[in-house]
Amino acid sequence: MHLDLCELSQLAPIFRELFKGYHVSRRDPELYAQLSNFQDQYRTLFKALGFELVCDTRGFYYFVPDLAAAAVNKTAQRLALFTFILVEHLADQGRDPIAVLDGGSLGRDELPSLLEKYRDLFIQAEVQTQEELEEKIMRRMTQLGFANEENGVYRFLPPMHRFLDVCLSVQQDRDLAASLHSVLPLPAPVLIDDDSDEKLLQTDDPLDLSEFEGEESEENALARAIAEEQEIDA
Repeated sequence: MHLDLCELSQLAPIFRELFKGYHVSRRDPELYAQLSNFQDQYRTLFKALGFELVCDTRGFYYFVPDLAAAAVNKTAQRLALFTFILVEHLADQGRDPIAVLDGGSLGRDELPSLLEKYRDLFIQAEVQTQEELEEKIMRRMTQLGFANEENGVYRFLPPMHRFLDVCLSVQQDRDLAASLHSVLPLPAPVLIDDDSDEKLLQTDDPLDLSEFEGEESEENALARAIAEEQEIDA
């Protein structure tokens, strides 16, 4: 394929955002339109540079490196753990987790009760105060394109499906176990210790959430997140 770099007018900002682990979605109209209009050209160019550009059909782009088994750092582990917590919390309240995480919102004023209810799990994520919850989880979610925040309200964006898909997969396993009247061990999400070889989630989910042992920054490490993705329609 012949590449006309003049057409790829947003190449620099697109690469910069994708490289640091950001997810480009419709909330970034200029970058998203450029990727949508020249998707094949960008995919070809990035592949030559050693990056795999993925277009999720639900409306977002991200990088996954060509690795046999990608892994993620503690930031991604915290985001995955928070998603599991939030799904359970919303279900307990009689709210539809999918409706909330698929374009819905969560108020900042809901964080204290959430932290108190799941304090033991948050402690494993080294989160003990609301300030740490906002700094280590909520701020990172907004920085990486999973949510945005305005006037104390966090609104979730389409990239949240990357974590939500795993939650739904685990729930399907639970439903299957119940229908078969079997005792199927389905573990709660637990963060691993830095020196442990155990995985964060002991289930065959499409995210490989083992600890990344390289020296990359959190942004670059998250760009290597989630190796076993479901096949995306080009």
